[in-house]
Amino acid sequence: MSIEIGTQAPPLQLDTDGVVRVGGTRVTLDSVVTAFSNGASAEEIVQQFPTLGLPDVYAVIAYYLGRQEEVERYLDSRREQAARIRADNETKSDQKGIRDRLMARREKGS
Repeated sequence: MSIEIGTQAPPLQLDTDGVVRVGGTRVTLDSVVTAFSNGASAEEIVQQFPTLGLPDVYAVIAYYLGRQEEVERYLDSRREQAARIRADNETKSDQKGIRDRLMARREKGS
């Protein structure tokens, strides 16, 4: 009996926005790595993200562990991008007094 030994590419895809997604799903590499870094096992990650398969999660974890510095740089750039977008959104909309405006609108509807 023989077994084929070879390498298998990780189930990661770069979408049109430059976001790395796992196994053809909408789940991001960020989500899997964050869950793993917070102590979740591969099985727990599959429970959190049911569209993922267990072999894919193990492959992503192995990819992350083998290329931690590279993946962390990618995650840092994603965090920086999110912070820029958040700041931009905050400057475009007035967040001050939003709760009061919503409560006043709600009272008018009652």
